[in-house]
Amino acid sequence: MSSRREIRSVYLEWAKLHSKARYKLAGSDVLHVPFSELHATLEDFSLSPPGGYGYKPLLERLAAKAGVGVECVVQAEGTSMANHLAMAALVEPGDEVLIEDPTYEALLAVANYLGARVRRFPRMFEGGFQVDPREIERSISPRTRLIVITNLHNPSGVRTPDSALRIVGEIAKSLGAHVLVDEVYLDTCFDSPWQSAVHLGRNFISTSSLTKAYGLTALRCGWVLAAPALAERMWRINDLFGASSPYPTDLLSVRALDRLPQIALRAKKLLDTNRPLLKAFLDSRKDLLTVWPEAGAIAFPQLAAGHPDAFCQLLLEKYETSVVPGRFFEAPSHFRIGVGGETENVREGLARMSAALDEFGRL
Repeated sequence: MSSRREIRSVYLEWAKLHSKARYKLAGSDVLHVPFSELHATLEDFSLSPPGGYGYKPLLERLAAKAGVGVECVVQAEGTSMANHLAMAALVEPGDEVLIEDPTYEALLAVANYLGARVRRFPRMFEGGFQVDPREIERSISPRTRLIVITNLHNPSGVRTPDSALRIVGEIAKSLGAHVLVDEVYLDTCFDSPWQSAVHLGRNFISTSSLTKAYGLTALRCGWVLAAPALAERMWRINDLFGASSPYPTDLLSVRALDRLPQIALRAKKLLDTNRPLLKAFLDSRKDLLTVWPEAGAIAFPQLAAGHPDAFCQLLLEKYETSVVPGRFFEAPSHFRIGVGGETENVREGLARMSAALDEFGRL
């Protein structure tokens, strides 16, 4: 009797069960927003949803934020479900999906779950983790239906310029393929203008949420931006998974989007304080090699000597500090640091990491 195919995300299992620490540098979002900052009361809630596909006021605000029509927006439970819906709408079993390497492990898990044949294109440390369209041309095939990119890159935090994405879009278009861009970290580019990749061509789809850049993880407010016909197909697929989103969180998400400039300013101030702490730490360490990202709450240093898994274990068990081992991104010589938490915790976590590196170097 054959066993069932195992479906799992090993990274998310680790994140939920093993990433907790007194000084947690394993997260990638900013400090969670207190409920009081949404200026909501019990009178703002209702348990009688209006029905239909999506909550209209929320869709209207998401469309206005992205600069697209409401018909191009699909609500989703966070970016993870948004990526699932986008892939499910485009990929049949046996289709090829071309995914960056390294990347966020859950993207690979979804592609495998959908029965896709996964191919990879490299984002090289030596090239600053940038997307090189020539590598995509070398890796793509006539069977490729979808190219998947994270921007900002997860795990390195590196931003892909629109000029490179446009070239990728033309490569995909020549084969009748689409480009999916996970933009969940892109909102942390507070000091530089940007637009969603969906504006680069009709074969682009973008996904995001309020989770990472704004500290609103608990709302699970995610979305897909796509051409209307494709968006409609995603709504129908979601009937099999999410059916409808929790109405109270829809109401809170509307409140959050109405206050997004203030919430963004809070996140910006936090990262403007914490990122220099991380930069000073990385600059002080000759045992770490790092591509410094222009924005965001994460970095992905490479350990110059020794095995990072052993270092991560020492850091957690003796110094009560967690980071994400690079093996979860298929880059075992690296680890990911997140500095979106409380500043004093970040400061102390980095100090403990420095002490752990000193001890590790003596072993």
